[in-house]
Amino acid sequence: MFAPGVRSFRVAAAVAAALLVLLLGIYLGGHPSLLPPPLRSSLLDNTDGSLVHEATDIITHDYYRQVNRTQLVNTGLAAAVASLNDPYSHYLDPADYNQFQTQSNPHLSGVGIDVLTTAQGLRVIDVFPGTPAAQAGIRAGDLIIAVGKTSLAGRSAAGATTLITGQQGTRVTLTVLSGKQRRVLVLRRENVLVTSGGLLSHHGSKLGYVRLTSFTGGSGAAVRYQVEKVLHQGARAIILDLRDNGGGLLDEAVNVASIFIPDGTIVSTAGRSQARQVYTAKGDAISSKIPMAVLVDSGTASAAEIVTGALKDRGRAKVVGTHTYGKGVFQEIQPLPNGGALDITVGEYFTPSGYNLGGGGVREGKGIQPGVYALDNPRTPQDEALEVAERTVAVELR
Repeated sequence: MFAPGVRSFRVAAAVAAALLVLLLGIYLGGHPSLLPPPLRSSLLDNTDGSLVHEATDIITHDYYRQVNRTQLVNTGLAAAVASLNDPYSHYLDPADYNQFQTQSNPHLSGVGIDVLTTAQGLRVIDVFPGTPAAQAGIRAGDLIIAVGKTSLAGRSAAGATTLITGQQGTRVTLTVLSGKQRRVLVLRRENVLVTSGGLLSHHGSKLGYVRLTSFTGGSGAAVRYQVEKVLHQGARAIILDLRDNGGGLLDEAVNVASIFIPDGTIVSTAGRSQARQVYTAKGDAISSKIPMAVLVDSGTASAAEIVTGALKDRGRAKVVGTHTYGKGVFQEIQPLPNGGALDITVGEYFTPSGYNLGGGGVREGKGIQPGVYALDNPRTPQDEALEVAERTVAVELR
């Protein structure tokens, strides 16, 4: 039988040894390359996760020059998503994801442009009149290749555009290619409203005009406000302009469509890991007796195509313009433990008639063909496509 002092000492020693083994195990678990190969093979599961972790650990520990582990992980995740050959799927590093989350309301502090992502940067597809971009001479077709000292090559649309937006009144430096001409422009950010509206007159008939440039958080409420305003002002028909609207949030597409469609299906979705889901109108729509046209072009994509498809399939609006972009898939943002996120394609969507607008998978498809063809000539001061839309809805007022 041990003396009390001896027993206490041995218990304390055993606890200390156990803690040491635990701490050593935790350390080696986080640095598996330090284990002898036989022991490493016996203790670690041969999973993809441990393989990637071990490879990253070897690079950061043994590579001839110092490597930033965080940067290595971010670059690896971006490359993994890029290997999917999906133009709509991207990895957002923690900084990009944090900036993306700030874009949650219809008032964007930006420069007033609509863009599409390319391998080299952001291609400008529209410049809104009176905005900082318009005042700086940026034109549709220009390519933005850098924001400040940050290259946009290979960046996601969300990551690139969030570099441009920021606090109202602050300055942002853009490197812009106009053909072969390279310009460095300093612009002051302003609040750019993604919705606008007003009254048009066609042979004495008041027509309501509402434009939506992006489906961000609150877009449904903003469009409803504009619609109710022009109706209160005496509009007898509505023209919804979705040209150069690259889309955005699916829920906001449902909210916008519900302004005009009283009930029934707006869109349905299906994915490999999720059951088919049907999104229906939320009620409180304006009178279906009010004639309506939706203006579209090749820049009308994603959520904008969902709204257009619902209005067309449900017989609620005449589609005027040129064919839409043809995107038939949707993405979800899934946060990651490192503070970043995956913005990846998770399924396809279908209009109320069951039509998918894409070309199969992530390929660009035929989109929506307008019932009334109209093309605006950018070289003329008037908007020819809008004039066709005016005539289209005015006929129904007779």
